[in-house]
Amino acid sequence: MELNLQSTKTLANGVEMSRLGLGVYKMTDPDEAIRAMMAALKTGYRAIDTASLYGNEQQVGEAVRASGIPREEIFITSKVWNTDQGYDETLRAFEKTLENLKMDYLDLYLTHWPVVGKFADTYRAIERLYEEKLIRVPGVSNHHRHHLEEVFAVANVKPMVNQIELHPYLSQEELRSFCQENDIAVTAWSPLARGRLLDEPVITRIAEARGKTPAQVIIRWHLQHDIIVIPKSVRPERVKANADVFDFSLTDSEMEEIDGINRFERTGKDPDHIDF
Repeated sequence: MELNLQSTKTLANGVEMSRLGLGVYKMTDPDEAIRAMMAALKTGYRAIDTASLYGNEQQVGEAVRASGIPREEIFITSKVWNTDQGYDETLRAFEKTLENLKMDYLDLYLTHWPVVGKFADTYRAIERLYEEKLIRVPGVSNHHRHHLEEVFAVANVKPMVNQIELHPYLSQEELRSFCQENDIAVTAWSPLARGRLLDEPVITRIAEARGKTPAQVIIRWHLQHDIIVIPKSVRPERVKANADVFDFSLTDSEMEEIDGINRFERTGKDPDHIDF
């Protein structure tokens, strides 16, 4: 598969989603956040992934407007936080998100975590936003198979994206297969395992042989597995480096080596055990 920074994945409804985007979790300093986002857009990124929890939706909107790039060329994702879940609550939370962004639609809106007793109703609200053309794609985040099946039971339209913790230490092969069977694209958050993978011997050896950084090898591994990936950094030089992954390919044996370091190890919470 020939890829570049503008490569997209076609979702279940035909919408094109960027395969590589900028994650903006923990970008809490407004000026720093805008600088990072502007650097990404200047480099050629065309997707930004935010959430109401991150507190930087306003900066995302400012960066998009300041970039001079037409809004329709940038894929914007946000998420409804746990304390705002439920049907009516989600609709209100979405209004606030659009107000923060100063936009009249979102490309993708996600349930942030599957709050017990609420996440199915939350998705029903997201489905309504989709029907009303206020979002282009309905989706979820941090949903295991059984969460997805509970959503399927009440939904007219299945989620088209599931954003999950995914990296070589947590390769999520079974969940990825289930999503593929149901035409759900997978997006990886924490794709570098919060830096834990950068000293992994298998990764560093391949990176050295390729003249690439460990981070670049890991991002390339995601892309070659047909996983959408949203690495985050506030440093413009690292934002640019994270996109420098389209001038090489990993061999089948290199991919298998990286697959082999899976430890079923999370850096974040298990979606079955959330208390926030």
